[in-house]
Amino acid sequence: MKQRVAIARSLAYNPDVLLMDEPFAALDAQTRETLQTELLRIWEETKKTIVFITHGIDEAVYLGQRVAVMTSRPGTIKQIINNSIHSSSQDEDLRSTPEFAQARHQIWDLLREEVSKSQAFENKDQSA
Repeated sequence: MKQRVAIARSLAYNPDVLLMDEPFAALDAQTRETLQTELLRIWEETKKTIVFITHGIDEAVYLGQRVAVMTSRPGTIKQIINNSIHSSSQDEDLRSTPEFAQARHQIWDLLREEVSKSQAFENKDQSA
């Protein structure tokens, strides 16, 4: 409920851009999916620009029209992927479509190398 209130409070100011930095990270899976769907509904009504930061690939694919994949240290934009899998049908489960799986796979392929670099860096720090 706190997340819903925080989103409503932010929208009450009627900003041109809404920055959301991992707002659903601490939520259970069911609540997270409910709020993701609610956020999409709000976006469809308001057409506000929302910059949504997440570490969740599924969340990025589900919510994003464009997904910016970042590099490991230093954090720069590696690639921006245009994502066109959105549907206005509330009945369709986008997460189970082949297009969703393909977009998720594309992002994971870009991240795999970055994850390996990050893990190598952490191992180097721990051994020093």
